[in-house]
Amino acid sequence: MKKLIIAGFLTSLCACAATENSDEMPKASMAPEQVTLGDMSNSDATKKLYEALIQKNYLAKMAGSDRVAVLFDDNQFLLQPSINPNGIDRILMNRFYAVHPKLVGSKDLLVLIGTLNHKLNFAKFTLRENGAVIQVQGAATFVDTIELEEIRRFMLWTDEGLRQVGHSLPKGAEKMIKPIPVMQGI
Repeated sequence: MKKLIIAGFLTSLCACAATENSDEMPKASMAPEQVTLGDMSNSDATKKLYEALIQKNYLAKMAGSDRVAVLFDDNQFLLQPSINPNGIDRILMNRFYAVHPKLVGSKDLLVLIGTLNHKLNFAKFTLRENGAVIQVQGAATFVDTIELEEIRRFMLWTDEGLRQVGHSLPKGAEKMIKPIPVMQGI
């Protein structure tokens, strides 16, 4: 019995000796408040933006070498850094909508897009794919460094603008124009 107590005591001492004695607390990785993208290629800026968004707990996915898909408030944005070494940088923010085949190429759709571009300033509306897709694009401009809060607020502003546009469309339009998901498999 005495041998068991001594063996247990020695095992405890060995375990204590093997434990690292450090006063240093491990440092938690803090999410960045801003991201510096100036003097980078668009591809490198995209990777850095993606990493910053992930650290800030956004659901994001690389969508090519120069685009990041982001889920924001149940909507999906495609962010695309456009770095200008001689001036103002920007992040293009895109949303895409599929147009029902009945509306593709119609005068009503052309009038709607023209009216939206004439009356609104939060984004530019463009028809793509021979009128089968509506692209909504805005841009957050900055010089070298952009606050992640600024990106969040810009997506929120664009989202709210699109929500207001949706409320002003005729009843049933939501069946004719539907968001296109840019984040596959997430």
